[in-house]
Amino acid sequence: MMGPDLAGELGEILTRARKGDDAALGHLLEQYRPYLTLLARLQIGRHIQGKADCSDVVQETFLEASRHFVRFRGETEAEFTAWLRQILATCLSHLVRRYLGTQARDVRLERTLENDLDQSSRAINQSFVAIQSTPSQRASHREQVVLLSNALHELSEDYREVIVLRHLEGLTFPQIAERMGKSVDSVEKLWIRGLTRLRRTFGEGS
Repeated sequence: MMGPDLAGELGEILTRARKGDDAALGHLLEQYRPYLTLLARLQIGRHIQGKADCSDVVQETFLEASRHFVRFRGETEAEFTAWLRQILATCLSHLVRRYLGTQARDVRLERTLENDLDQSSRAINQSFVAIQSTPSQRASHREQVVLLSNALHELSEDYREVIVLRHLEGLTFPQIAERMGKSVDSVEKLWIRGLTRLRRTFGEGS
């Protein structure tokens, strides 16, 4: 089943971008920065132990997306996010190869990263169930995974970190406490407060 159309404001921005409006294209891409940054973080952590800057990879993804935007023919947000994930996978493969000291292109690595990004995207989407039991009206017109990533981005760093480590990286509270340099009790409190604020932020954005 295809995702929701890029309707409303985003649809108008897409139309302007296709007419050659670079500012509109830049604005369109910015709507997906939190989503792509979150995906990049999960993959960089998995493949090269977090030894790279997510923002650099996302910026490279935006440059490639701008350069090849004429190739995007889709009309739905699901198609657009899939297209961006594919570009992100290519950029991540370049990063991993540089980290490993390998220059030759590895198609298998790119495909593995594409699959990993798809799985991470679904994992973020599934965590939506823990935030709100039924889709909001806005979520029915937008990709839930993008809206949830945006809501996470609006949280303070500590709240966002504990939620990502717990729900997307699957760490236990003692492991999170060690990673963040805090007590288990403080981490558990951050988690509860973070989820409360995430629900509120998601609700306000819906």
